Amino acid sequence: MIKWLMKFFMNKEILFKMMTYKLSSNKKIEEIVGSFAPACQKYKFALLHDYVYHEVVESKGFPIERKVYIYEICQAKVAALVLTDEPDFAPFMPCRVALYEEGNKVSISTQNMQMILDTLGDNKVLQGQTSELFKHLKQLMNEIQ
Repeated sequence: MIKWLMKFFMNKEILFKMMTYKLSSNKKIEEIVGSFAPACQKYKFALLHDYVYHEVVESKGFPIERKVYIYEICQAKVAALVLTDEPDFAPFMPCRVALYEEGNKVSISTQNMQMILDTLGDNKVLQGQTSELFKHLKQLMNEIQ
């Protein structure tokens, strides 16, 4: 029922706007890619994996025109808290940041965790730690922008 209501009342743009935190940059994508790892260090995120996604899909026989980079990052202390207290969050981990070309701009996006974080009101420690993580993730994204 909820799925039907969301589809009925929300178009794709509204749904993506709700589900993502997205910035736009005038920098070249290579410049942003080069600044990502140092920004992770600054904000105490471990860079677990990175994908040059346009090359991944091309190697499978599906070339695309735009450059797309996807990063998986983590703060182990917060991850341990989440997995201990709220294992249902596991599918949303680790945090992912996507960089992709959109016309002459670069989009920098991640999932908007705020709706999920708002459900943690009963667990003040976990809500505080995860909210701080999301704040740092947004700061990282603003810095590389």
